[in-house]
Amino acid sequence: MRHGEVHNPDGVLYGRRAGFSLSELGRQMADRVAEHLEKRDITHVVASPLERAQETAAPIAKSHSLALATDERLIEAANVFEGKTFGVGDGALRKPENWKHLTNPFKPSWGEPYIEQVVRMMSALDAAKDAARGHEAVCVSHQLPIWIVRSFVERRRLWHDPRKRQCTLASLTSFTYQGDRIVSVGYSEPARDLVPAHLLAGAKPVKGKSKAFGA
Repeated sequence: MRHGEVHNPDGVLYGRRAGFSLSELGRQMADRVAEHLEKRDITHVVASPLERAQETAAPIAKSHSLALATDERLIEAANVFEGKTFGVGDGALRKPENWKHLTNPFKPSWGEPYIEQVVRMMSALDAAKDAARGHEAVCVSHQLPIWIVRSFVERRRLWHDPRKRQCTLASLTSFTYQGDRIVSVGYSEPARDLVPAHLLAGAKPVKGKSKAFGA
C-alpha cells in the first residue's frame, strides 16, 4: 500500500526527511482503506519507518488488533533533490547546478539505483509473506519503491516516465504468492474518490500544487 496524502504546503520533495505527517485528507484515506480491508484475513501489518507510512498503517493494524511492525526496507527511495521544491516551471530542475544529477535516467543518477530498490523491496515482501504465511499481510511503503518492485515482478524495464506510474495515494498493489512464488499482481484504489483530481495517476502537474508522482 502507498501512504495517504501528506501535509506539504510548500511542495517540498520530502523523501526520507522526518516531520512530514499525513494531512487530514490523508488520515481519511488511511481510515477508508482500513475499512476496506476490515474483513480480510490480515495477520501482519508492517510499514516504512517514515511518519506518513506509520500513520497510514496504524488504522489497519488497529482494526485487526495487531501490533504495527516496522521494516526499514520499505522506506522511500533516496534522492539528491530531497528538501528541494519541484513546482511546475519554478523548481529545482531549472537550476544548472542540479543538471549534473540528471545524466543517467536508467540507473538513475539522481538517487537510489532501481536495482537496489528491487532487492530490498523483494526482501521486505518475502519477510511479510513469511510472517503471514497462509494469511495476508499489509506493507505500507512509498510510490517509487512500490512501482519499481511491481515493474520488476511484471518484467517491465525499471526506468520509466514517473507520470505514468499506476500508484495513486492510498492505493493497494497486491502480490499473490503460491508457496514462495509470486503468481499474480493486482491494483486497486479504495480511496480514489478522496484523491484530488490533480493527484490521480497520469494527471498533469498543476502550478502551485503537488504532483501525482512523488513520495
